[in-house]
Amino acid sequence: MEKEMIIVMDFGGQYNQLIARRVRECHVYCEVHPNTLSLEKIREMNPKGIIFTGGPNSVYKEESPKCPKEIFELGIPTLGICYGHQLTSHLLGGVVETAPTSEYGKTEMIVDAEDSMLFDGVKKDSIVWMSHTDYVAKVPEGFRVTAHTDVCPVAAMENPEKKFYGIQAHPEVNHTEEGQKILSNFVHKICGCGDSWQMSDFKERTIEEIRNKIGNGKALLALSGGVDSSVAGVLMAQAIGEQLTCVFVDHGLLRKDEGDQVEAVFGPNGPYKLNFIRVNAQERFYKKLEGVEDPEKKRHIIGEEFIRVFEEEAKKIGTVDYFVQGTIYPDVIESGLGHSATIKSHHNVGGLPEHVDFKEIIEPLRMLFKDEVRALGKELGIPDYLVYRQPFPGPGLGVRIIGAVTAEKVRIVQEADAIYREEVEKAGVKGLGQYFAALTNMRSVGVMGDGRTYDYAIALRAVCTSDFMTAEAAEIPWPVLSRVATRVVNEVKGVNRVLYDCTDKPPATIEFE
Repeated sequence: MEKEMIIVMDFGGQYNQLIARRVRECHVYCEVHPNTLSLEKIREMNPKGIIFTGGPNSVYKEESPKCPKEIFELGIPTLGICYGHQLTSHLLGGVVETAPTSEYGKTEMIVDAEDSMLFDGVKKDSIVWMSHTDYVAKVPEGFRVTAHTDVCPVAAMENPEKKFYGIQAHPEVNHTEEGQKILSNFVHKICGCGDSWQMSDFKERTIEEIRNKIGNGKALLALSGGVDSSVAGVLMAQAIGEQLTCVFVDHGLLRKDEGDQVEAVFGPNGPYKLNFIRVNAQERFYKKLEGVEDPEKKRHIIGEEFIRVFEEEAKKIGTVDYFVQGTIYPDVIESGLGHSATIKSHHNVGGLPEHVDFKEIIEPLRMLFKDEVRALGKELGIPDYLVYRQPFPGPGLGVRIIGAVTAEKVRIVQEADAIYREEVEKAGVKGLGQYFAALTNMRSVGVMGDGRTYDYAIALRAVCTSDFMTAEAAEIPWPVLSRVATRVVNEVKGVNRVLYDCTDKPPATIEFE
């Protein structure tokens, strides 16, 4: 069966990646592409539908991102969201103006056309998430208004004959009560997609693609022991077996005892028959990071050094044709796609440095979100304790230590993090997407015994999230936080204060750097 696909065209909004995530929750495959995607490429991809995203610009300004008007002549259903809704109106002859009253946040939307397929089964009155200054003042010829709010007369519009739809609200965010139903109506009832996006199909198709691509070649995998690289490793092993060599670089920035735990699972005595090499490169990384405080520089140094270590190992084992990484879709999105802002650079995104000794990078998880990676891990038969392991950034504790990295700071954050994880697990706190301890660069006065101290502050972080694109700060029970704080101050030399980070994402990121 031909793979059904929905294309999301990126116009620079902050929620663009969530649209793809929500479409996939409808069991329909979806990819995000820049608004500059050519008509020829769209025809080649043959999508069942196209979604135009939100964005911060005004469509009537010359410099604002656009797409060719001819996209509406392809015979493909379209859904414009926020800026995309306004763009649809603008390109097809409607009028977009600065709204007399801007709308931001939760708003009541009233559906005017209950026969609209987009709103089939949707409550007449429901709460939606608005974020706009401009609005559609007049719909294009052939369109009708299908919903409104108190201050937005065209909260939704459609030309059902041509299957063109627009909605001013953001159905992709959780704050929009009926958002998932609206998106499901578009992809299933309007675009005619079935439930074709299944993880079992992805696994079989990806294994076949890997075999066809690599042939008799050899591949080298960057194995960190985290969820992403572990799933990538088992997937590659099932595809090419002993043609794969897994190199585990212990850069000295792992969690407490983690290097030994990784070796116990993937090494020669573990359940997986992989070619496994462990490289203990702690001192090498500490030396490279000496005195470096800028988080982007730290990320680049760690990523660059990773590549250099792999180059050296590749030379030792002979010819290696492919370099495998556990890059996942949020890494790709956050490193900048189309008009979206680069939130942070990822050391495993964007290609190889110069003079690298590999033919090509293979990123088998590149189009998966975090929970989809876990679902694939289950499909591959990886044990739950690995599949549901706490996420860990590629640069490791290097981005959980604010400021310059030293061996002493690594020890501090390792011990504090181990205590935090132990107490959270012991208390049986449920529903956490990620939690960890970070070392701030702040030192403050404290009193221990009869003496005065001047030591570091540890920051605890815990969030609830399913896709790691947005997250809410978790409400850890106070007795748990109190026990952690007491133990950290008493047991970890160099710490005299413990803080709790209660910031959501956005505006913060999950990691500190």
